This record gives sequence, structure tokens and C-alpha cells, in this order.
Amino acid sequence: MSLGLLNKLRNFYTENYECLLAILASILVFRKPATIGILVFIAFNLLFYKKLKINSKKWFPILIISIPFLLDVIFLWNNVELSEGFKHMEKRLSTFIFPLLIIGQAFVIDFNKILKIYSIFFTTILYVLLIRFLIIEPELVQKYLNGIHLWEMGYSFANSTSVHAPALNMHVAFLVVVNTYLLVNHAIKNKWKLLNYRIVLFIASLLMLLIINTRLAIANAVLGIFLILFFELFKKVSRKKLISITAGTSVLLMVVFFAFAKAFPYITEKYSSVTFAHMDKVGKLDDFEDPEGEIYSSFVTRVSIWKTAWERSQEDLLFGVGAADGKDELNQAYEDTNQVFLSKYKFPTHNQYLDFLLKFGILGVVGVLLYIFHILWIGLKWQHTVPIFFFILFFTSNLTDDFLIRFDGITFSALWISIFASIYWNNRLNKVL
Repeated sequence: MSLGLLNKLRNFYTENYECLLAILASILVFRKPATIGILVFIAFNLLFYKKLKINSKKWFPILIISIPFLLDVIFLWNNVELSEGFKHMEKRLSTFIFPLLIIGQAFVIDFNKILKIYSIFFTTILYVLLIRFLIIEPELVQKYLNGIHLWEMGYSFANSTSVHAPALNMHVAFLVVVNTYLLVNHAIKNKWKLLNYRIVLFIASLLMLLIINTRLAIANAVLGIFLILFFELFKKVSRKKLISITAGTSVLLMVVFFAFAKAFPYITEKYSSVTFAHMDKVGKLDDFEDPEGEIYSSFVTRVSIWKTAWERSQEDLLFGVGAADGKDELNQAYEDTNQVFLSKYKFPTHNQYLDFLLKFGILGVVGVLLYIFHILWIGLKWQHTVPIFFFILFFTSNLTDDFLIRFDGITFSALWISIFASIYWNNRLNKVL
């Protein structure tokens, strides 16, 4: 490679680093393009590896973010088949690669630049995919418009993108809060001139969240919106304006939710009678005549899974059953307890804390808590609402799902935590914080 071309690539790398991170963050939920994006990102970093500056203080966040990968390494011996253990280790390798390459950068990353590009790029991708869905699934769309099978609307759209709906909506919930943060800060700087592309992006992302419509993601997004409003405005505007803005936002959200519920009335049923129905049937799902139709995605099914996972994990609390064998052991526990419905569909734990307890024992729970609470520590030290919200989002999402066994959850968390940690530590080392 000629020296001139190498210099051009080096300049492109440093000048567009935030853009590369933002584009990568925007495609992480889509496995195939994300894999290509990660390989390109790694290639660029390896090409300019001399720019990496890793001192003793930076190793602390790198190792904390690497915990899921390190657990696979430490407990590799505990898998029945080592080859399967290596596969799980490879799946979580990004929790080591991302912090090593991103925190290792000597320069301070422009966080607002990343958020702005991510906001535009990811919102655009989602609406391109929505238009595609309207074109390729006209019969489903017409069915929804006629009020038929509204419960499957979000899942059908997510499936059309080859993404699990809760995973997609976790990403979209973060997008909504990023758009809120950018809108609020733009409004403050521009004397509350809201009629611009920022409010369009905010409303567009909020509508996308409602279309996919997973309960926890919506609750997290609403909490995140008010978190951003309160903390971003508290020190910058008067108390009177803070109250009026919060009230105005509440009215706007109520209007949007009410209009959406009127258009899709199943939403009201979903968030009232459906969610917590049949809780007296925990561990007794086979009592239902049609469990697939009645409680397949219900909370009582999740609780029944958690109960079984907890009871099975008690037998191997010290070291767990191994990363590669956790699912098989849970399925065997369904059979041993005569839970035919759960055994038939081989449900995973749907709880990351129980999942790591089952696979790695006590150290697994400690590890995943360190991994997730490290995000909160960064947010509080940095005094920035976006990482604080990311902690809330990822902590709660893993109460009802297991995102550290999924590509879209592993890479999502590893990339953003690495970005947060890189900015915080480089600012701290450069005496900015």
C-alpha cells in the first residue's frame, strides 16, 4: 500500500471515526449487515493499531465490559463438548473486541456527533423497512387496519426484518430517548424553536416504538423521556418552565398513545387484562386447553420458566452447568417436572440473571451485575443522562429476556458501553472531567 493512500485512509479513519461508530450502532440489530460492519470496523482499527493507547487505568473498563466473554473463557472446562463452549465464547467475543479497540483510542470521541448521525441513520433504516413491509405484506396490513389479529402486528413487522420484536424494540426505545435528548438540547440552544427535523425524528421514532409495541420497551422509553426532560432542563431553565415543558410533553404523549389505541384497540386489552392474566397457573401451564393460543407470550409463561430455571440452578450453584449446556439442562428440567408445553417449545430462560446463574453459577450472577451496573457507574461519574438511561433499559430488558445470549443484545450493549467508557476515561485522563 502506497504511503499516500495510507495517509488518506488514516485521515479518513480519524476524521470519520464517530460516523463509523454511529453507522455501526444503527445496523447492530440486523445480524448480517452488522457482521460485515464489525469486520470492516475491526479491519480499520487493526490497520491503524499504532493509534491505540492502552494504559493501566483503561484496562479496568476493558476487563469489566469483557466479563461475559471472560466467563466463557474461565468456565470453558465446564462444557460437555469443548467445541460448543468455543462457539459461545466466539458469540460473546465482541464484549472484548469493542472495549479494547474503542477505549484504546487516544483521542476523545465526540458523543453528540455519534448520537446525531445514529439518530438520522437508524430512524431512516426503520422507515425504509416499514415501507418495504407495507409493500410485501399488503394482506397483513389490511387485516390490521380492519382490527383483525392486532396482537401480532409488531411481531410480523419485526419478523419481516429477521429480528426478534423485543430486541428490535429495545434498540428503538434507546433511539426514542436519544431523539428526546437531541431535541431537548436543540430546543434549549435555539430558544425553543421546535419546528425542525429533530421533532420529526422524535415523533417518527415514537410511532415506530408503538408499531412494534412490546410492553417493557414502551415503559422504558416513557421513563427515559421524562428522565431526559428533568435532568437536562433542571439546571438550564426555571422551575416554572420545567413544569410547563413536562406537562406539555405529558399531554403530547397522552394524545399519541390515545390516538394509537383508538386506531388499534387491542393495545388497551394487551396492557390491562392480558398481561398479568392467569398468574394462579404458574408452573401449571398444561392445565390450559390451548396454551399456544392463550398464554404463549404471556407473563405467566415467563414466570413458569423462571421458576423452573431457578430450581434447576440450585443443583449447580458453585460452577453452573456450562454455557453450552444451559439450554439442554433447562429443557431436561421441563421434562423432569412434567411441563409438556414448556418442553415442547424448549423456551430459554428469558431472564439474563437466571441464565448466567444456571450456566456459570454464583460467579455468573455477580459477573452480569458488574457488567450492567458498570453502565450506571459511568453515567453517574460522567453525569450524563444517556448512559444512565441505557443502564435502566438494559437492566430491565434482561429481567424479561436474555440479551447476552443474542447477537443483537451482546453487540448492542458492548458497543454503547465501550463508547460511554471511552469518552469518560479519555476525558478523565485528559483532566476534562
